[in-house]
Amino acid sequence: MGTEIKTWQIIEGKLIAIDAALKKEGRTEPYDLEPWLASNPEIIADDIVIIGRQVSTKSGAIDLLGIDNSGNTVIIEIKRDELPRDSLSQAIDYASDVADWSVERLSEVCSKYTNKSLEEVFNEEFPDVDLEGINLNSTQRIVLIGFGIEASLERMIEWLSDNYAVNINAIVLSYIKTKSGDELLAKTSIISEETEQERRRKQKFEMSDEPGAYDAPRLKQLLLDYLARDKVTNKRMREIFLPSLLKKQLVTREQLKKEFVDFDPDYDESKVGYYLTVISSQLGLKKNDFLRQVITYDYPRHKWEKDNFSIRDQYRDLIKEVLEELKKK
Repeated sequence: MGTEIKTWQIIEGKLIAIDAALKKEGRTEPYDLEPWLASNPEIIADDIVIIGRQVSTKSGAIDLLGIDNSGNTVIIEIKRDELPRDSLSQAIDYASDVADWSVERLSEVCSKYTNKSLEEVFNEEFPDVDLEGINLNSTQRIVLIGFGIEASLERMIEWLSDNYAVNINAIVLSYIKTKSGDELLAKTSIISEETEQERRRKQKFEMSDEPGAYDAPRLKQLLLDYLARDKVTNKRMREIFLPSLLKKQLVTREQLKKEFVDFDPDYDESKVGYYLTVISSQLGLKKNDFLRQVITYDYPRHKWEKDNFSIRDQYRDLIKEVLEELKKK
């Protein structure tokens, strides 16, 4: 049997069982539960901001769409009763569609719901997070919310989380209405919040040298989204780093330093090495495998210092095309 929560109220030293449900009390999912969760996303997790409600996808509407402080999109599926096992396949279907959404698409959803840009909402909600090192929508999280859960669904969630590190969780709510009429919500998470946070922390800074394997349309979209960001490092990559790599088959770290100074004489030469280190860090983030799909490097001197950068021959035309499109914008 799945997770079940029972509640008792202590009245005059006696335990009185509380038997209340949204349906019994005339509460509904779209008119009550969704607004409660949308206005108080900390019920779901303390690192999420809601950017859309009833968001259309190819296979239906996502109840709530959020984004966390790592830039991951969060698909939130809500049931007024027990969570059935098919709610998992439904949420995965939504997530597979959202995975292909561009930053512009997410911004449109956010603006429609909040009347603010995605960047404004993110910076207001997570002022201590530097968007510089974040790839928006590089990963999707799934959160299923209901007032009970089928045992088979609970088992599948734990298996996917433990064995495949899938970002998925279920929250079982308990609606409580006391004898005095007060309404309360209690929650139980199938995967503990501490476990989820630790897993995401490791994923956020996990490094890799493995390249991606995206098809041409998806690769182009990932590059456009990443390089279009109005952040210092992203701008340096599209204005200096990549154009420099297009000039030659191979460019060393020292040659790149000169390219930076030639591009802008006002650059402090003592800091150019740091600029390249930040770019190297971006190349090494596991989630940025699409960058490594088009850019190669090695470690000729130190195992922590990338050098000898080049663009793979089969992607040189794609990089030129991407940079030209960005210039037009």
